[in-house]
Amino acid sequence: MHILLATDADWIVDEVTAALGGPDTSFSVCRQGHVVAKVVAERSPDLVITDLQVGSMGGMAITMQLRLDESAGALAHVPVLMLLDRSADVYLAQRSEAEAWLIKPLDALRLRRAADAAIAGERYTEGVPDDVRVDSVDDAGAEDAEAPEEQAANAG
Repeated sequence: MHILLATDADWIVDEVTAALGGPDTSFSVCRQGHVVAKVVAERSPDLVITDLQVGSMGGMAITMQLRLDESAGALAHVPVLMLLDRSADVYLAQRSEAEAWLIKPLDALRLRRAADAAIAGERYTEGVPDDVRVDSVDDAGAEDAEAPEEQAANAG
C-alpha cells in the first residue's frame, strides 16, 4: 500500500507513519499542497491523507482539486482522509467530498480505522451529530426528505 501524506508539520508525519506504517506500506510526503495532484498522477497512491492546512493550499482545496481532476478524467479516484483542526471544520470536509476525516488530536487507533474505512470505500466521520447524516444534505444544504428514521452511528 502507498499513502501520500500532505502536510508541512513534522509531528503529523511522525504520528501518521507510526500509526499506519508497516512492511507493506510506503509513504510520500508533500509539504506543498499545490504539488499533491501531480504526485497522485505519478504515484497512484491507495490513500491521500491531507492536513487541513498545508502551506499556501489547504486540505479542502487539495481534495477539491483531486475531485475536479477526477471528474475531468485527468486522475483516477483516490480516497482522501482529511485531518481537521477543530469540529467547526467538518463542514469543509463534507463539502470537499473527502471520504474520511478526523479531528485533532490524533491517535493511532482512530487513524487506522479512518484509513481502513477510506481505502475500503467507506466513510469515517467525526464531529457530525448522530441525527445528521453526511449524505443526507443536498447541495443547497436542505436535509433529504426521504432519509430513513434509523441512521448509522458516526465513528469516533
